[in-house]
Amino acid sequence: MHFFSDNTTPVCPPVMAAIAAADHADHGYDGDAWSARLDGAFSTLFETEVRALWVATGTAANCIALATLCPPYGGILTHEEAHIVADECGAPGFFTHGATLMTLPGDGAKLTPDMVAGRLATIRGDVHQSPARAISITQATEYGRVYTPAEVAALGDLARAHGLGFHMDGARFANAIAHLGCAPADITWRAGVDALSFGCVKNGGMVGEALLFFGPQADARATEAKRWRKRSGHLFSKGRYLAAQILAMIEDDLWLANARAANAAAQALAQSVPTRLLHPVEANELFLRLSAREAAQLRAAGFDFYDWGEGAARLVTNWAQDAASVAPLAAALKALDP
Repeated sequence: MHFFSDNTTPVCPPVMAAIAAADHADHGYDGDAWSARLDGAFSTLFETEVRALWVATGTAANCIALATLCPPYGGILTHEEAHIVADECGAPGFFTHGATLMTLPGDGAKLTPDMVAGRLATIRGDVHQSPARAISITQATEYGRVYTPAEVAALGDLARAHGLGFHMDGARFANAIAHLGCAPADITWRAGVDALSFGCVKNGGMVGEALLFFGPQADARATEAKRWRKRSGHLFSKGRYLAAQILAMIEDDLWLANARAANAAAQALAQSVPTRLLHPVEANELFLRLSAREAAQLRAAGFDFYDWGEGAARLVTNWAQDAASVAPLAAALKALDP
C-alpha cells in the first residue's frame, strides 16, 4: 500500500475519459474549444471573473505566477519550508530572472502577519536591498496545515497595505477546501489573493495544472503569464488534453469529491494513532513519530512512506483511498503501541 505521495496515484477515470473525448483534431496550443472554456468554468467556481491558463507542472504554475508579481530585483516573502524554497531547484529565481526568496519560520509551515510585518520592517528603502514585492503561501502547507479564511485575509490585508502581490500555491487546494467546507472564493480573491496555482495532478489528474488570476490586473497578468509559459517551454501544441483534464476535474465537482476521499482516509489513520501525530491532520498528509524499528516493521508488512527526519515519517493519502481502504495500515499503526 503506497503512502509516499499523492503524485504517485493512478489517473481518475473521468479524467482519462476526458482525455479520450478530446482526442480529435482541433486548434493548436490554447486555441481549442476546451481551453476556451477554462475562464468561464473557473469564473463560475470562484464566483468572480477569472483568467485561467493550463501549465504542465505545479512548479511552472508557481513560478510563472511569481514572475508576473515580482520583478528580478524584488523579494518574495515565503515560509522557509515552502515548496518554492525546498523543492523547486531554484526555479523561482530562474523564472523571475533573479528575484530573492525571503524566507521566514513558522509553526506548521504557516506564515503569520506578525512575522511578515516584522521582516518588512527590516528592509530599507534604498537601492542596496531588494524590496519585497510579493507574498507566497502554500494551501495546504508542507505539513498538511490549512490556512483559514481569516488567516488568508489577514495576510491579504498586509499585502495590500504594502503594495505586494499575493500568490497561493494550491497543490492541495482541494484538500484545504474539503477540510474547511468554505467556498473557494473565501480563501482566494475575497481574502486578497491575486494568483492561485490550482492543483490537479495530486488530486487525480494525469498532467497539467491550472494557473488562475483574480482582480483588476487579472487580464494583464494572464497576458504576461502566457508569454512566460511560451518562453519557458510550457506551451503545449495540443493543449486541449490538459484543458480537458482540468475541466473534468472542476465541472462536476470531481476535484472536491476526490479531496474529501483523501482527507477521510487521512483522518482514519490519524484516529488510529493520535498520540503519534506531530502536526494536526487537516488535509491528506500525516506526520508521525515513528522509530526506525517501527518504520522497518511497517515496511516489512507492505506499507511504504517517506522517513521525515530522525524518528519521524510522512504518510500521504490520495483520492483513490478512503477510510475502509486504509484500515490495514490503521490497524498496523495501532498495533505498534504497547
